[in-house]
Amino acid sequence: MTALQTIAVAFAMFSALPMPQFDWNEKNMRYALCAFPLVGVVCGALWCVCGVLPLPAAARAAGFCLVPVWVTGGIHLDGYADTCDALSSYGDTAKKLEILKDPHCGAFAVIRLCSYFAAYFALCGCVAFTPRVGVLWTLALVGERALSGLAVAAFPLAKNTGLAHTFATAADRVRVRQVLAVLCAMLAVGLTALGGWALVLAAFLVFARYHVVSGKQFGGITGDLAGWFLQKAELWMLAALAVITIALGCVILFGKFDSIMLLAGISLIVDGMFDLIATLAFSKRVREARQKLHMYMGGPIIDSEKVDD
Repeated sequence: MTALQTIAVAFAMFSALPMPQFDWNEKNMRYALCAFPLVGVVCGALWCVCGVLPLPAAARAAGFCLVPVWVTGGIHLDGYADTCDALSSYGDTAKKLEILKDPHCGAFAVIRLCSYFAAYFALCGCVAFTPRVGVLWTLALVGERALSGLAVAAFPLAKNTGLAHTFATAADRVRVRQVLAVLCAMLAVGLTALGGWALVLAAFLVFARYHVVSGKQFGGITGDLAGWFLQKAELWMLAALAVITIALGCVILFGKFDSIMLLAGISLIVDGMFDLIATLAFSKRVREARQKLHMYMGGPIIDSEKVDD
């Protein structure tokens, strides 16, 4: 029950999806940051649904652009806008933190949001959806949230109030850091194996920039800065995904036959490795499930691998 409540806390805070109402306490908030990446799974799944629907290109790009906003309710975009206002003020740390608390939306926030959505929509139009691209982007959406949660548990806090402080103080910070660090490493390996090394590079460069900006200009992180990081990471990873798509298209369109065959060979090798990993991971479970099914049906337990032709 505590695990389900922990997941519900994460979704209630970081998404607009309806969740059951209950009291938040030390137990169900302790590992809420570990459940935060699950919001990325929902975003990625809906992104893939949008990709497979028979929509016009412009409508599909708009869907790609709006799915994260619909799922999250714009909570991270709010932080992005506030942080853009604060950074554009060029004031001292106290002035920037004061701007973050201001509920009004400044001119620079509006300009940056319009620019953000224009760039996001254009990049979505450059992405040719395939099942592999859908998996890559889902892993990326999960990864950026894992990095965001890791930062809340690991980076210094700018103030003793606010969203980041609430979740950081309620969390078992050591265990959360360990879990999310392992998750980030696993996602990086998975993305790289699928050919998404550029997305990994983009995410970690933005993460490094996040650490520098939060420390030097704000004295630590806040909930608004966490939203700013997540939106920046998402945009730059999408740019990396679009570049990969465009680069592959250019190679196929303008490349020599030998280059195209080399690219096809590498793709087949990567596909083979991915299929081998999936087979090794699930074959044992499939055999166990088949044996349990025979047991429940009252028939003999047969291992097909031991049956002679």
